[in-house]
Amino acid sequence: MDLFKDRIDAGKQLAEKLQKHKGKDAIVLAIPRGGIIVGDEIAKSLSFGLDIIVPRKIGSPQDPEFAIGAVAPDGSISLDEDTVKTYGISEAYTKSKVKEELQEIKRRMEIYRGNKPFPKLENKVVIITDDGVATGNTILASIEFVKNQKPSKTIVAVPVAPSGFIAIVSSMVDEVISLKTLEPFYAISMHYENFEQTTDEEVISILKNY
Repeated sequence: MDLFKDRIDAGKQLAEKLQKHKGKDAIVLAIPRGGIIVGDEIAKSLSFGLDIIVPRKIGSPQDPEFAIGAVAPDGSISLDEDTVKTYGISEAYTKSKVKEELQEIKRRMEIYRGNKPFPKLENKVVIITDDGVATGNTILASIEFVKNQKPSKTIVAVPVAPSGFIAIVSSMVDEVISLKTLEPFYAISMHYENFEQTTDEEVISILKNY
């Protein structure tokens, strides 16, 4: 199995697949922290803008690490309805978690971006990226956030994703690019030679260039 050397390598390979959009009014929205390095390579290669979107997963009451969905900065929610029903998770719990995670989103956006106004996405080509997809919850919430702002085109571009996710997301956006699409899918890190954790400082430093 061919591995990406690192997130820079993955970003460069995605940029090649996105060449047809060069010259368009486009912006890359990366999910931090790892997605910012991928997004930076795409934006640099194609002379696009770059910013971040900070969705947060909603954990289940029994296990906070087990995601039942995710929420985006504007409160857009993607919920796994089957899981919610199976575990009998109440609407009150979900609302409470959403409120909590929105405060964390605001805090993180301020850390990474300061007080810079968020770019207008209307009539732009918007490319949502990350360093890979596991459950897909955060990207699904990000898609809702982007589409609420009426872009001319919404694209999801990721290095690796489960084929089940690609099937779901293809009907939600204008274009999906996944360099590797697999089933069964295990960990994103398995597809990289180097998958060191990206720091907050790296995210802040990259954003200062845009």
